[in-house]
Parts: sequence; C-alpha cells; structure tokens
Amino acid sequence: MKIIKIGIMPQENIRERTLAIARGDYQPKPGDPKVWFTSMKSLAEVLSDDNRALLRAIATSHPASIAELASIVGRQPGNVSRTLKTMSRYGLVKLERDKNVVIPHAVAEEFHIVAA
Repeated sequence: MKIIKIGIMPQENIRERTLAIARGDYQPKPGDPKVWFTSMKSLAEVLSDDNRALLRAIATSHPASIAELASIVGRQPGNVSRTLKTMSRYGLVKLERDKNVVIPHAVAEEFHIVAA
C-alpha cells in the first residue's frame, strides 16, 4: 500500500498552480502532493476517523462489493457508496465495476499532509 502526499492550499492557488502546469511554466517536483484540499476542514471531513476505518477495512478485508463492505463496517450501503465516490474523486479509493457490482480498492492507508 502506498503513501499519498496531500496538500492544503486555497482554491485560487490550486487553480493558478494547475494553469501554470498546463502552460508549462511550472514542472511539479516528484515529492509534490498529488491530492489537494482547499482547507484543513475539508480534509478532515474526507479523512474522518470513520472514513479511515473504511479504508482499513477495504485494505484488510478486500470486500467483493460495496454492500459487503457496508456489512463489515456496520454502515448503510448508500452511505458507504456516497463516501467512496467522494474519496474516489480525490484519488484515495478506486472503484472497479464488474457487471452489476462495484468493488472498492484502497489506494493508500497512510497519508502525509503538507500545508502550503
């Protein structure tokens, strides 16, 4: 399981950085964060204690579906599904579709946070 480096920066700065990269004015360094949040509050919401427990459950149990994961952690499947979709937008979880089932995969269990 890899370690994800997370950065915290105001939305405007993230936008400027992204545009500079697109223009070729800025080359991201290998150690730069790959995931960005606009505030410590938004980071805390996505990586809450419950959500980190969800990531651990995915990594240790390797559930075959979101319903199975919900059963393991004792949460409602709809709630787990919404949480996983949010986490997948940040690149913390990968959701693999196999016929009518969505299989969650944890990308990382450990995070390094850099406040810019």
